[in-house]
Amino acid sequence: MKSTEVKTPKDLSQMLVEAEVITKEQLQHVTELQRKSGDKFERVLLRQRLLTPPQLALFISLQLGIPFVNLKKEGAKADAVKLISEATARKYGVIPIDITDGSVVVAMEDPRDVEALGDLAAMMMKRIEPVISTSQDIQETIDLNYRVGGEIEEQLSQIPASYRSSVAVKETRVSAETIAQAPVVRAIDLLIKQAVRDRASDVHIEPQEDRLRIRYRIDGILGDVMTLPLSVHPALLSRVKVMAGLNIAERRRSQDGQITFDMGDREVDIRVATSNTIQGEMAVLRILDKAFAFLPLPEIGFLPDILGRYNQMVKTPFGMILISGPTGAGKTTTQYATVNTLDAIGRKIITIEDPVEYHFTNINQMQVNPAAGITFATGLRSCMRLDPDVILVGEIRDAETSQIGTQAALTGHLVLSSVHANDTVSTIIRMIDLGLEPFLIASALIGIVAQRMVRRVCLYCSQSREVAPDEREAYEREMNEERKEFIVGEGCNSCAGTGYLGRTGIFEVMLITENIRRMIVISAGSDDIRRQAHQEGMVSLWHDGMLKVKMGITTPYEVIRNVFSIS
Repeated sequence: MKSTEVKTPKDLSQMLVEAEVITKEQLQHVTELQRKSGDKFERVLLRQRLLTPPQLALFISLQLGIPFVNLKKEGAKADAVKLISEATARKYGVIPIDITDGSVVVAMEDPRDVEALGDLAAMMMKRIEPVISTSQDIQETIDLNYRVGGEIEEQLSQIPASYRSSVAVKETRVSAETIAQAPVVRAIDLLIKQAVRDRASDVHIEPQEDRLRIRYRIDGILGDVMTLPLSVHPALLSRVKVMAGLNIAERRRSQDGQITFDMGDREVDIRVATSNTIQGEMAVLRILDKAFAFLPLPEIGFLPDILGRYNQMVKTPFGMILISGPTGAGKTTTQYATVNTLDAIGRKIITIEDPVEYHFTNINQMQVNPAAGITFATGLRSCMRLDPDVILVGEIRDAETSQIGTQAALTGHLVLSSVHANDTVSTIIRMIDLGLEPFLIASALIGIVAQRMVRRVCLYCSQSREVAPDEREAYEREMNEERKEFIVGEGCNSCAGTGYLGRTGIFEVMLITENIRRMIVISAGSDDIRRQAHQEGMVSLWHDGMLKVKMGITTPYEVIRNVFSIS
């Protein structure tokens, strides 16, 4: 094929030097490294971080005269994807994206791979028209297009008919042989792998009257991904129980367990919870992907000024920092990001969690275990005798924990914890409701962070357009400026048509200043404390959210959906 006849790497190197992307000295260094390693010129360039993958792809496109395709925007057509299997796509690192006039347009990182082009042409029995894309975009497009639903159904169809035809589905006792069958094992593996690829935080396996519903929670929103015959429910659930070390014979009582799942390139921890319903036993798999666990503070959504206020709090040697918000607001993520900023070598850090979700090096982590008498309160009391500098308490739920935590903060320890409260001021009220005297709260508190998680506008399909009148009015009222159009996602392959991709935090950070301490001690009203905090520079959750709308990070709809109830 003429399109795959290429020039030598020297031509590419000359292009990069002439474009002043790299210097002659850098070229000489790369050439020497290439000679020693025997690796490709392009790989050495990337390894030395002299170019980004998209930059390199564009230069190769210019060099070879082969089009560059942005797969995140263009996507791949279903009829083209079907021409090769997922295994073949992953083997060669390619994805068919279109069929034109008897030819197949195939996106690949290196269109000079003549052997791959020949094999693909023989498999598809069509002429190949290569286009260039980055390796990451190709892999993500493969993940997106080779969905596992059909393969799961195919695997489950192989379960013996005698088992599948059982009428008493809810009471079926599943044998060890059935659980160990390859189809059931393969089906669960595929289900989990697809969930991780889709960035799901939870997998819900829910029996209904006439079907087994599978749902993923992605970016905080639940959505149906698969409907399976109800007859496969016992085998699937029993397989999950075996993986999590649960009792497969116990179907009436709730159970909890854990799975360490091998994704090939990394391990993913999964928390499993099962419970009985009137339709049968359901299970929820909470995916704890370490790839998203250890984000630094700037990457979880703090704007620079607000991050500066929070860092000021974290640098205080002792006292208490509370993080508030409802379930799913990202409190644990903020706690972990905070712990990662602390010196774990020079200071002793102990955490008390329920449960321990991610494991840290150089940090001592304790897990709540009520059956063994270990609660947040007893764990906190015991770790006080272990000479800690920093204590992270997963959550303050009761009066005893709040009292011990406050005492720890007053006796020279930095205490981080979370509380279920709507905003910063209501966190103070919540601590008083737990029985703490106002003067103790005022003395112990360094600051409070209230937070929510909102979905981010998809970068690959974002456009400026008008939004609903109530959304526009909410923005204009808060920001005191008129605006007709906002950045929103139109829906594309990368965001599965939702217009959103990923999430970020919105924050309200209150420093406990001397003025606010005095107001807490005299039990001033919530509105008065809030007004004083705003005068001293606190940005409300509502305002921080609208600032992110102004920056095109999220939409007015997302801020209203997550914060409106307290605005």
